[in-house]
Amino acid sequence: MLFGSISYLNLLPFQIFLKRSISHSGAKMSFGYKRAVPSEINKALHRRTINAAFISSVSSGSCRCTKLGIIAKKRVYSVLLLDQKEAQDPASETSNQLAKVLELQGRVLIGDAALKYHLEGGEAIDLAEAWYEQTKLPFVFARLCYNRYGQSVESIANKFIQSRFKIPQYILKKEAKKRGITPQALRWYLEHIHYEMDNKAEQSLKLFLKKSKIKHHVNR
Repeated sequence: MLFGSISYLNLLPFQIFLKRSISHSGAKMSFGYKRAVPSEINKALHRRTINAAFISSVSSGSCRCTKLGIIAKKRVYSVLLLDQKEAQDPASETSNQLAKVLELQGRVLIGDAALKYHLEGGEAIDLAEAWYEQTKLPFVFARLCYNRYGQSVESIANKFIQSRFKIPQYILKKEAKKRGITPQALRWYLEHIHYEMDNKAEQSLKLFLKKSKIKHHVNR
């Protein structure tokens, strides 16, 4: 199985959990990883050059998906709209589309760069918060989807949901240093990320895809 891998902090808990699960299962050699930005991972899953990945929710409507997503219940702090000349972030399809749906103009900034911008005191609109203010719903940025090995991927997703996995302190320090933030800031940020697709998340996703005029298939 070939997993798509994105290096953003919001996926760090799952990526560590996945590596440990593979190692403990004795199936490590049957897994591989393709690293890229979200927009490229979306294309790779649809081209079937990878078998599973967290892909942008705007691209997930026709995919087979698990109950795992990247979800913000209010603020997310890593998907921002800056008061600058209008520009999309080439790494993200969902965030660019969200700005359009909200009818907001500016420069879209996502991921670790956006988080660091916020931590350094930069002013911007938090797009997840803007969505919540309009809908009173959380926002689903990505979903764990697959095109093969469905039973294995669903099993991994369910185990992660049930695990309440916590990142070891030494990994927190290493990842924080790599990104130029403190371990405390990293931990604080992850407290705002949710992974289980509950009823409100499903409702929000359907609404977002409807506003984006994309058909949503229930295909678990």
